[in-house]
Amino acid sequence: MKNKFVLAVLFILPIVVYLFFASGVNNFGKLPTLTEKIVDISSIDKEVELQDKITILGFLGYELENKKGIAFNLNQKIYKRFYEFNDFQFVMLVPHGNQDKVNELKAELNNLTDIAKWNFAYGSEAQIKAFFNGLKTDLSLNDKLASPYVFIIDKDRNLRGRTNDEDEGTKFGFNATSVADLNNKMVDDVKIILAEYRLALKKNNANRKN
Repeated sequence: MKNKFVLAVLFILPIVVYLFFASGVNNFGKLPTLTEKIVDISSIDKEVELQDKITILGFLGYELENKKGIAFNLNQKIYKRFYEFNDFQFVMLVPHGNQDKVNELKAELNNLTDIAKWNFAYGSEAQIKAFFNGLKTDLSLNDKLASPYVFIIDKDRNLRGRTNDEDEGTKFGFNATSVADLNNKMVDDVKIILAEYRLALKKNNANRKN
């Protein structure tokens, strides 16, 4: 009886696993585009580019000392999990004059992980407001030019997110103050967009060989 049970498990389990992943490909094969072709951040800061990168974009504002919790949450839950993927980066937009605060934050993050793909772009108040408005979300910056939300930008500078989120309907960004939002939603969506590009790369390589 035990042998039959073991054989049944060995036979059925691979089928169940296959159906699970096949279902995942059908249901989550592509992350919806919410805003197309946002302006490249290089128009504000020539040292940083969005084009041809998978970017996690954030707005830390003036009071970076009060945003360390956001940075550490993102670093632990998202960055450390995905930063080794090619063309993946973090970009945090901050106002001019905050270089010392950024350097302090980078030093603290550097104690936790390799921060080579943490990038900080600097802009004026008007530039930051205009850039944020260009995302065309239902969110807003506070009076310190900061937001707890971060955004997924694809290699073609499209804002990606959810159109049928169970809690928000259209979900433009992820609340970095919420570990649950990062763990339960953002991790999955970053996985989806990375898988999307890996699949496209495999198809391109296969086409070249043919």
